[in-house]
Amino acid sequence: MSRHLVSLSLNYRTTPVEVRERLAFAGNKVALATQEIRALPGFEESLVLSTCNRVELYATHGHEDSRKGHAMMRDYLVHHFKLQPEHAEALVFHQHVSTETARHLFRVVSGLDSMVLGETEIFGQVKAAYKLALEAGTTGRTLNKLFQQAFTVGKKVRNDTLIQRGSTSVGSVAVDLAEKVHDLKNCRVMLVGAGEMSRTCAQSLLSRGARSIIVSNRSYDRAVELATEMKGSALKFDEWESVLHEVDVIISSTSAPHFIIKPDLVHHVMRKRRWEPLLVIDIAVPRDVDPAVNDIEGVYLYDIDALQAIADDSRRERERQLALCEQIIEEQLEKFGFPKSPADALHARRRRPPEADAQSGLVPS
Repeated sequence: MSRHLVSLSLNYRTTPVEVRERLAFAGNKVALATQEIRALPGFEESLVLSTCNRVELYATHGHEDSRKGHAMMRDYLVHHFKLQPEHAEALVFHQHVSTETARHLFRVVSGLDSMVLGETEIFGQVKAAYKLALEAGTTGRTLNKLFQQAFTVGKKVRNDTLIQRGSTSVGSVAVDLAEKVHDLKNCRVMLVGAGEMSRTCAQSLLSRGARSIIVSNRSYDRAVELATEMKGSALKFDEWESVLHEVDVIISSTSAPHFIIKPDLVHHVMRKRRWEPLLVIDIAVPRDVDPAVNDIEGVYLYDIDALQAIADDSRRERERQLALCEQIIEEQLEKFGFPKSPADALHARRRRPPEADAQSGLVPS
C-alpha cells in the first residue's frame, strides 16, 4: 500500500484563542493522541504538534483520496475534544498534501508561520513533538525523514538570514508590552508558571533591568530554580494570590485547563492597590485569565491574540528577510527530492485562500 503524506493545521490565523484553546492537548496526552491517530483506518504514521498558537497533525495514510485522510483527522479532533456543533463549525483548517506538507513544516520550523516572525521557541517545540512521537512508536521512515530534513532547513534559515533580528518570541513581545507601560527598573513583575514561556519572559525581563521578578508555580522546586537563575524570588502556588496587590505586571503561562485568575480575586487586589494600574498578560492556551478581568477599573488585560499587533511591529522589520528564507526552503525542497505539484504554481503567488472558500472547515493551502 502506497503512503500519502498529509497534514492538517489550525493556527492563530484561522482560529481565535477562545476556540483554539478548546483543542489544546495537555502535554501528557500528546503521545496517546499520536497513537490514536495512527490507529485510524488506513493510517500508518502520525505526529501531533500542539502549542499556544497551533494544533497540527502530520500523518501518512493509504487512502487514494487525501480528502478522506484530512476529514478523518478533523473528525478525530472534534470527537477527542467533545466539541459542540457551534465550536466544530468555527474550526478552519489548512490541509496539505505531499510537497505542500513538507513546505509547510519547513516554514513552521523556520519560524516563518509564527505570530512572531522568526520565532525561536517553535524549533524546540517541533523537536519535542517529534521526540514524543518517536518514543511512542508512531513515526516511521516517511515522517522520520521529513522531520530530520525540517530541522536541517530550520537551522540553515536561522544561520543564513537575519530573520531572528528583534523580538522573536511571544515571551519577548509580552515584555515589550510591559516595557511600554512601565519602567521595568521600578516595577515588580510576577510570573505565574515556570515553563519555557515563563523562562523566556524572565530572561527578557532580566536583560532589560527589571527590578523585581517573582515566580510562582505548582512545582515549587521549579519556581525556585527559575527564580534563582533570574535573581528573583519564589512563591508557593497557594501563596501567590496574597502578594498580587504588590506587583505591577502579571505574566501568566501555566498549563491549567481552566481560569486561575478570576474577576473576584482581581477586584479584591485592585482595592488593596487603591486602583493603581495593573497590567495582566495572559500567554497561556487554554487561557489562565478570565476575560471579564479586563472590565475592572485600572486593569489592562492582553491575551495571546492581543499581542499580535505588537508582534506585527517587529515583523515589519524582518519581512525583508522573508524572501531569502522562502528561497532557501524552495532550494531545500528540491535538494531533498520532493516532487513538484500543481499547487507549486499557486505557491509562487503565496496567496492564502479566503475563509469563505472553506468547505466543512477544511481549507487547502
